[in-house]
Amino acid sequence: MMSVFDRYMMGQIALTLIIVSVTLTLLILLTQSLKFLEVIISSGASAGSFLMLMGLAIPKFAEAVLPVSMMIAVMFITHKMIADSEMIIARAAGSSPLMLARPALVLAGVTAVMLTILSAWVTPKAIAALEANRQEIQAEYASLLFREGVFNTVGTGLNAYIRKRSWNGEMEGLIIHDTRPVKNGENAYTLMAKRGMAMRSNQGQKIIVYDGVRQEFDKSTRNVSRLEFSQYVIDIPLSQTPLRARWREPEERTLPELFDWDRQNKSDRYYLDNIMAEIHRRLSTPLLMMAFTVIGLCALLLGPLNRRGMAVRVAIGVAGGLVLQSLYLLMMNLAKGSFFYTTALYLLPLIPIVIGLFMLSPAGDEWRRSVFFGQRRSS
Repeated sequence: MMSVFDRYMMGQIALTLIIVSVTLTLLILLTQSLKFLEVIISSGASAGSFLMLMGLAIPKFAEAVLPVSMMIAVMFITHKMIADSEMIIARAAGSSPLMLARPALVLAGVTAVMLTILSAWVTPKAIAALEANRQEIQAEYASLLFREGVFNTVGTGLNAYIRKRSWNGEMEGLIIHDTRPVKNGENAYTLMAKRGMAMRSNQGQKIIVYDGVRQEFDKSTRNVSRLEFSQYVIDIPLSQTPLRARWREPEERTLPELFDWDRQNKSDRYYLDNIMAEIHRRLSTPLLMMAFTVIGLCALLLGPLNRRGMAVRVAIGVAGGLVLQSLYLLMMNLAKGSFFYTTALYLLPLIPIVIGLFMLSPAGDEWRRSVFFGQRRSS
């Protein structure tokens, strides 16, 4: 059963973890938002589509920052409690380093389970939806894109020439030739207008043109009718280009889908190394979070506690985390098709976890006294 001290420390770390994770996720999201903004601007989509793409990207970035955020939260709260003498009092009351580390380790274990669920199911679903929506937006809005100085083909039978397009999307000098299948007795026609605007509505996509003339040739009478207008609305078709069948990247598949890869699919067989590397990355990432936590705890809880500051030991913990992260990323890039580097993905976090827990545990008591206090237990 957890003590009051354990619940207090766990609550402090959890609150800090949430703040750090949200902050880092938003920072990464802000830097990556330009990519989504480019898609939206080039496609002429709405702000709602932009927010949807941003929201679907959050799980991927949250998964990336959680291990680092846990280490930051653990080291920050542990250092704060040492500086406030809370850890010193707890150790003086007989708490071992492992007992002091227990709240952080329990919270790290719970967060590792959440990270596993996130990486195994939530993030792949979000990435798959993100890519599908991005492709759909580009296809849906393709018919609203008009280049200057050339005839643009919109669907089947509708061609438009734009002399100039302004920064706000308004078009000047339009020539539109509509030869789509006749309906309601209408014939093919040519329309010229001074200006116009392409837009979307609940009824579909339209071009609204202003101050122009519409000419229609009647094949039965061989006459040309002319209509001058101040405003005219042309319904335009949605993109008729079918969404291209796209091979799903490993990061877009849930963990069960990765294990159940299609043996009959040529791309799956060709990129099998990538699929297996993604499986091992997802299974080893929770271990990485635990390793970061143990490194941070060992850096601050082993040896004497000094409430006046432990900057050197904080720096050692940060350096240890950076080295581990760098080696992990290196092994992850080399793991494709290599049993040795794949094994290293698990060994890299497991080694500091095992060694760190030993040094924090009562079994490492003699080692701690020997290294940090220069004492050895008499035989």
